[in-house]
Amino acid sequence: MRAFVFTDPALTSLAGQFVWLAIDTEKSKNAPVRKKFPVPALPTFFVVDPADESVVLRWTGGATVAQLRQMLADSRLAYERRGPEQDQARARADRLYGEGNYAEAATAYREALAKAPADWPQYSRAIESLLFALQQVDDNAACARLAHDAYPRLRGTASAANVAASGLSCALGLPREDSLRATLVEEMEAHSREVLADTKLVVAADDRSGVYGTLLDARTDAGDTTGAKRVAGEWAAFLEGEAARAKSPEQRMVFDSHRLAAYLEMGEPEKALPMLEASRRDAPDDYNPPARLAIAYKAMKRWDEALAASDRALERVYGPRKLQILRTRAEIYEGRRDPASARRTLEEAVRFAEALPEGQRSEASIASLKKKLGAIQ
Repeated sequence: MRAFVFTDPALTSLAGQFVWLAIDTEKSKNAPVRKKFPVPALPTFFVVDPADESVVLRWTGGATVAQLRQMLADSRLAYERRGPEQDQARARADRLYGEGNYAEAATAYREALAKAPADWPQYSRAIESLLFALQQVDDNAACARLAHDAYPRLRGTASAANVAASGLSCALGLPREDSLRATLVEEMEAHSREVLADTKLVVAADDRSGVYGTLLDARTDAGDTTGAKRVAGEWAAFLEGEAARAKSPEQRMVFDSHRLAAYLEMGEPEKALPMLEASRRDAPDDYNPPARLAIAYKAMKRWDEALAASDRALERVYGPRKLQILRTRAEIYEGRRDPASARRTLEEAVRFAEALPEGQRSEASIASLKKKLGAIQ
């Protein structure tokens, strides 16, 4: 978003209508902000009422310029408490959603959708937000059914990618004994492929990339190793094309994490090395390139180089992201058959996780690290 969307001249007219603020949620000084405004994934955007700091609207994930402009227009209506009944219901849902109250937000979005006319301009955003809320409360059945019902109406729009991918992810999350699982997976997988085949569809690159990732999950779930590798190759080719069109190192680096994931799924982690070395040169103070190099070298079983990259990442990282680097480092030690060092690394990770301030501390992360520590022989 920072590299591609916020620099677009089309947003110039909105510059004076909002006070723009970026928060690095990894910094400890910003932990109170993260506590007040829950961040389920990055990027997350909030429009906040300056009078009482309540959330007027929240958007999680990437967006095109058109989607961002519409989101901001919606937030103005919500802030001014204007609009018909369904818009007021949607504004209430947005506030609940922004507070992380997903169960009540889902109910409110359903109310708004039930009251809305067939041509309601807020339909697509309400559907995307409702799908995310249902995923957060693990209601995969309702999520998959909603995507099934909504996709035909949103086919060919910027929301199609998120609806198809969310629906497929939720269908895969259904129990295997569910009688509708196979049908829903097949249907949403077909919709996901349709989205990717439509090269003229204006969709944020990270949303299109997310569709590839979910398709890969579907092929893995089906035990289709060949199909999974084929999707990974298509995913990598798409990302390489996007990176080649980048106009700056910052734009190119946007695709590094997904490209690494695709190369790992292809079983060819060595393909990530040139891009990650280039990113390390272009952003010498950024912990991400060396952290990703550690992952690539680990997959290649080049343990010494993986540890050296991990060292560089640890010198630069701060906040909760340090936990993932320490987890990777422990796995490197395990690969080297050095369980004592792996144990010490995880013990360090647990201490660091427990010392994080409220708003950054995650009990789930602490439990996961302790579980992994207990499994080391």
